[in-house]
Amino acid sequence: MLLTAGFVTVGLMLVGMVASAASVHLDRKHLFDLADSLAVAGADSMTRETYYGEAMAPDGSGVLTLTDDGVRTAVAEHLAVQPASSAPGLRGVRVQEAATPDGRSARVNLIATSHPPLIRWFTDAFGGGITVTATATARAG
Repeated sequence: MLLTAGFVTVGLMLVGMVASAASVHLDRKHLFDLADSLAVAGADSMTRETYYGEAMAPDGSGVLTLTDDGVRTAVAEHLAVQPASSAPGLRGVRVQEAATPDGRSARVNLIATSHPPLIRWFTDAFGGGITVTATATARAG
């Protein structure tokens, strides 16, 4: 009887850990989806002045360039409209980086905290959750 209770306890603990790991993985995938969406918004951040202005006119090849400020502004606007924490276990979504490394692509790096449902008591005791990050890059034009 004692051996059976021990095996049941270990089995339930194993199921809880696998379910919690799956929850963290799904939160990370949701953060990647959000980072992809924000990177596309950043890559599409051409303002009317940038597109038609003399100072930022395209070169002979017709290539328009992105700016760090334009990417940051577009990412902030898109994040304000889109529900960042629609995943139930994801909290504190924030933009760590929103920039253009080469003037043609937008790179967005997000960081958030995942709170798995079954082991939340354990993660809260050791710092309040599991930090997850996601980086996405989208090319303009």
